[in-house]
Amino acid sequence: MAKNNTSWCFYKNYGIKVKSLLKKINTKIKWLGYDMRMNLQNKYVKKILSASVYQVAIETPLDLAKNLSSRFGNKIFFKREDLQSVFSFKLRGAFNRIYQLSKKQNIKGVITSSAGNHAQGVALSCLKLKIPATIVMPLTTPVIKIEAVKALKAKIILIGDSYDEAHLGALKIQKEQNLSFIHPFDDPDTIAGQGTIATEICNQSRENDYIFVPVGGGGLIAGIAVYIKYLYPETKIIGVEPTDANAMLLSLKAKKRVNLDKVGMFADGVAVKKVGAETFKICQQFVDEIITVDTDQMCAAIKDIFNDTRALMEPAGALAVAGAKKYINEHKLKNKKIIVINSGANLNFDRMRHIAERTEIGEQQEILLVVNIPEQVGSFRKFCKIINNHSISEFNYRYAKKTEAQIFVGIKIKATDKNKKRIIDSLQKNNYKTEDITNNEMAKLHIRYMIGGRALNVTDEKIFRFRFPEVAGSLLKFLNFLGKEWNISLFHYRNHGSDFGRVLVGIQVPKIDNIKFKKALDDCGFEFVEETDNIAYKKLLK
Repeated sequence: MAKNNTSWCFYKNYGIKVKSLLKKINTKIKWLGYDMRMNLQNKYVKKILSASVYQVAIETPLDLAKNLSSRFGNKIFFKREDLQSVFSFKLRGAFNRIYQLSKKQNIKGVITSSAGNHAQGVALSCLKLKIPATIVMPLTTPVIKIEAVKALKAKIILIGDSYDEAHLGALKIQKEQNLSFIHPFDDPDTIAGQGTIATEICNQSRENDYIFVPVGGGGLIAGIAVYIKYLYPETKIIGVEPTDANAMLLSLKAKKRVNLDKVGMFADGVAVKKVGAETFKICQQFVDEIITVDTDQMCAAIKDIFNDTRALMEPAGALAVAGAKKYINEHKLKNKKIIVINSGANLNFDRMRHIAERTEIGEQQEILLVVNIPEQVGSFRKFCKIINNHSISEFNYRYAKKTEAQIFVGIKIKATDKNKKRIIDSLQKNNYKTEDITNNEMAKLHIRYMIGGRALNVTDEKIFRFRFPEVAGSLLKFLNFLGKEWNISLFHYRNHGSDFGRVLVGIQVPKIDNIKFKKALDDCGFEFVEETDNIAYKKLLK
């Protein structure tokens, strides 16, 4: 078809010129973005190189994690910020900010908001520089962090249930008392102070493939990313957040800062609802990816770090290791050089109980099942024989009805889904109705401790605490000792990692069998204590 002469001439005269002009504009915008990126990077590299941190901080070692490296087939190194005097990297940014501020003006006093680690950094810095410090902390802050700040002579005010509520309270006090506010992450001097970690990494290990960094407000990853990408742009910077405190991940996806309605408090050191404006801008330019991990994965990472270093991280301090493990598995990395930042070790001792409970699940080395078994003598033994190649980590049962029993059982497995499927298939093949509740949060937090209660129609019940060596097969041997003569009406067992397993057992022993049963006890070879008259049993279980 012939061209329309009028439209063709218009395109020839003007269209090609417009297309050329748009191309030039796009090129200009691209170069403008590149220039802005370079200007931002040059600014921060200079600030990092001139940062003042070593009056309070030390250059921390970069340690090879031998066990973790061997397991995952990569060279994994821990940057040991847990070895700082306040057991966290936060003193770097805090001191640099306060020091730079004190050079420019006379400071009446400083105030900050913090979940704990930044608070210690500010308190130590002010003690060193002889400046009064006020620290506003959430009511949820672990006691160990509050006591540590008190020891550094700072004034402490507790406000709100999260960092963000404490932050608003601190800003109000700052205006009322005319104090200088020291932001925990969203300040160029704070970011530069944290960035000194990157200078040490580059001196200690060059040409790294990946660096994994925990992310809260973004100060640490911003400082590390902007410096590393200047010297080694091919090194991947991967941020790690908890699944229930993932403000940076969502912000980068939305291309603007988002404000979370709530955040999980397990990793209190990174429990931030909204990331910093400055840190967000830097992360947009220099961070390759943000990933998330859950509570169980953090617990497993705490154990991994302990196995390699004998140091106990707080949950936020183990975030990077948890993220590195997840990333290695998902991307099937091999023979890579990987740095992870162990950012803090301010762990409340009583939290170890919860961490230990969740570690095996986080490592995919324990599954939790609900299993229906016939309510008859010998059912437990048959059940244990079916899973005889695996150790039972937990077994909870209370008599409920005459025909069928429901038990809560934990089973140790190797870290593969195939093992889990094989066990469940084997149980179902033997007519044991089985449901997997490994990822059921309510079951992990509450139900496992609540199974029990009073049982109706249980007669002649005796209660015993038994102790036996914690070796494979011991539980089955214990059940064999009971034989087929007496019915088990209550059973509670949990492997706590000690040398001996402890079991609470209810056994129905008719009066006519008392002598026979006593002989069986004497011959069993297990240590035991009868608890039939225990007040807790009488009030809650009988």
